[in-house]
Amino acid sequence: MKKLFLIFALFIGAMLYKAEAQIHVNVNIGNQPVWGPVGYDYVDYYYLPDLDVYYNVPRQQFVYFDFGRWIFAASLPSRFGQYDLFNTYKVVINERNPWLRNTYYRNQYRGYRGRQQSIIRDSRDQKYFVIRNHPEHDRFINNQRQNNNQRQQINNQRQNNNQRQQINNQRQQIPNNNRNDVNRNSQNRGNDNRGNGNRGNGNRGNDRGNDNKGNDKKGK
Repeated sequence: MKKLFLIFALFIGAMLYKAEAQIHVNVNIGNQPVWGPVGYDYVDYYYLPDLDVYYNVPRQQFVYFDFGRWIFAASLPSRFGQYDLFNTYKVVINERNPWLRNTYYRNQYRGYRGRQQSIIRDSRDQKYFVIRNHPEHDRFINNQRQNNNQRQQINNQRQNNNQRQQINNQRQQIPNNNRNDVNRNSQNRGNDNRGNGNRGNGNRGNDRGNDNKGNDKKGK
């Protein structure tokens, strides 16, 4: 029983890890630099064969070997200044700490030195417009703001229309209530008049009775 529970727990853990990885895929594009290659929704590292260095995309840091150890920095030192990142080939590597296998990657991609590839800066795919330094980024943001403003105006107009409709409904209900009140008053007055009429008939009967009594006395 314990083994079944353990297997079930491992299965749930694997599913959660896969779901988390898919979430990372959706948000990683905005971290990629404009000099990176197109066609990748998620990237951990770039390996640059021409420079023999790595670039950590999520942290936006270069990883290079210097003075017997690996250095992590936001920019490369001056000795790499002659290289143009836009015209340098990048290999996408999705694994942790790839520099620990630097000999493998150096030998594996030695033949990629000097090659050209399409980069994000030149792409017109809208999914890359979220990247801050992309040439279309500002226009993309402005269009989004305009679209949001238009949606807000439409929502406001709908709310105003709903409020007007509610007010109109209330106004229509008020005359109906007044008519009902008038009808009730009319009915009440009619009932009062009938009651008064009955009382009047009774009085007439009494008067006639009294007259008859008077006539009897005179006869006697």
